[in-house]
Amino acid sequence: MATAELARYLDEILETARFKDYCPNGLQVEGRSRVGKIVAGVTACQALLDAAVARGADAVLVHHGYFWRGENPTLVGIRQRRIKTLIDHELNLLAYHLPLDAHPELGNNAQLAERLGLVADARFGEQDIGWLGRPCQPMTLQELAARVGQALGRSPLVVGEDRPLRRIAWCTGGAQGYLEAAVVAGADAYISGEISEPTVHLARETGVAYLACGHHATERYGIQALARRVAEHFGIDWEFVDIDNPA
Repeated sequence: MATAELARYLDEILETARFKDYCPNGLQVEGRSRVGKIVAGVTACQALLDAAVARGADAVLVHHGYFWRGENPTLVGIRQRRIKTLIDHELNLLAYHLPLDAHPELGNNAQLAERLGLVADARFGEQDIGWLGRPCQPMTLQELAARVGQALGRSPLVVGEDRPLRRIAWCTGGAQGYLEAAVVAGADAYISGEISEPTVHLARETGVAYLACGHHATERYGIQALARRVAEHFGIDWEFVDIDNPA
């Protein structure tokens, strides 16, 4: 399969053109012209690149790529070593940030909802990136936290008193800043990855519970769903490599 064809397909199904993002989405570093195997991962760290080389991959497909807004653009130190690895081994790097968060089927929010038994019926926040809905069956905050722990393999940090939950909001990754929007949208609890000091006070003062479930932990599933879809469509090999991250 041609690399250019793969990039076009991903851009089309993820509708990358409609998003205002903090980084470029799509083919970030060009490698060999044809792709027969993809290694997928959450973040294009050095460990993932080394794993891709060891596994004979032609392309690396990630959620967190490079060239973030406001970042030092010079290719020195860690950045130089990462780019050198890609170029030396002719690896393509394809990265999809907000488009992957938002996709209604393959996205991080959709995949997290599937694992937690949540049914979305509304959106909120900038570019409608946050999801809002209800649990498939009645549950309390304590039961939701237990389900998160079982699904993600780690216990969430929970701010809030145990009570029945009717409306639950969620947005994977570092979306703690959308808590106030979730409150306005009518949520009883809000799930995201990270937590900041002001998040605790806002949750306590509004009475809307907050669950910090891990940036990496909440975003492991969208990239797998995307890589699986690509592999099935083009008939190529793929492998997910989970570089553990406690944050």
